[in-house]
Amino acid sequence: MLAALTALGPLATNMYLPALPAMAEALDTGADQVQLTLSVYLAGLALAQLFCGPISDRYGRRPVMIAGFALFLAASLLCALAPSIGWLLVGRFLQALGGAAGPVLARAAVRDIYGPLEAGRVLSYMASTMSLAPALAPVVGAGLLLFFGWESIFWLLVLYAVAMLATLIWLLPESLSLELRQSVEPLVILRNYRMLLTQRAFVGYTLINAAVFAGMFAFLSGSSFVLIEFMGLSPELYGILFALIVIGFLAGTLLSGRYSRQLGHDRLIWRATLLCTLGGVSMAVLALAGVFSPWAVVSPYILFMVGFGIIMPQSMAGALAPYPHCAGAASSL
Repeated sequence: MLAALTALGPLATNMYLPALPAMAEALDTGADQVQLTLSVYLAGLALAQLFCGPISDRYGRRPVMIAGFALFLAASLLCALAPSIGWLLVGRFLQALGGAAGPVLARAAVRDIYGPLEAGRVLSYMASTMSLAPALAPVVGAGLLLFFGWESIFWLLVLYAVAMLATLIWLLPESLSLELRQSVEPLVILRNYRMLLTQRAFVGYTLINAAVFAGMFAFLSGSSFVLIEFMGLSPELYGILFALIVIGFLAGTLLSGRYSRQLGHDRLIWRATLLCTLGGVSMAVLALAGVFSPWAVVSPYILFMVGFGIIMPQSMAGALAPYPHCAGAASSL
């Protein structure tokens, strides 16, 4: 169930990537405006995360997740019915505000239940299960685009939100004990954030996680236009290549879970950082050398995603481990 909650982010971003060029044409707007739907989603995600974690530290994980998925459901309806790029941007922003609760509070729930090293292993295997979402999402999105149009992608997100909302209401237990509940007063929230930002280990784990996420979203925002518009791939083939990319991420998460206890957070992150750097440098060198082919873009990025699959669960577990009393705030930040 927690893996399904964390899958919301990849579904909301990856499923409609093959449709970006078609959406620009249908909404009579430019590529930059359609790409802005990704940026707006990220901005809403960053904003909502600052609040949903601390609120869950006070009221529990379950009610905040339910409220978040209800908002995501309404926002997905707005996206599916959007008559213009302006309304689509509003819908995407609201989607992010609601969708932030899933991955943030799933991570916090893992910290509620498991110890530091065990949390790293559990988060790795959660990420392995969750990786099915970004692997399948572009393929599903391309198929929906081909047969039903781009709006059908958001209708599928509506159905996913309905299913998850029903599951949360009837099946999800509360993971945060009453004795660990925190005040939701602004001064308490600010004090927790200030405390976290003065901890060198927390800041280090957070920055490395932010760096690899930035690399991932830089690729997401431009890859469909580069591969479909510039290199001439069909949306269906783009979806298949994207599934191969996610296999790299899956391999990374499996390696992370396999060696978490043996090597610990720091050694795994250091080795994975080298993989990410090698992938990024290789892609840049091929581009500067004038090698313009889908494999020159995709192959180095697969290597980057192997490193990303190792770094993400280990950095999150390392950042959350010392703070069981404010795991929601730590996960948000």
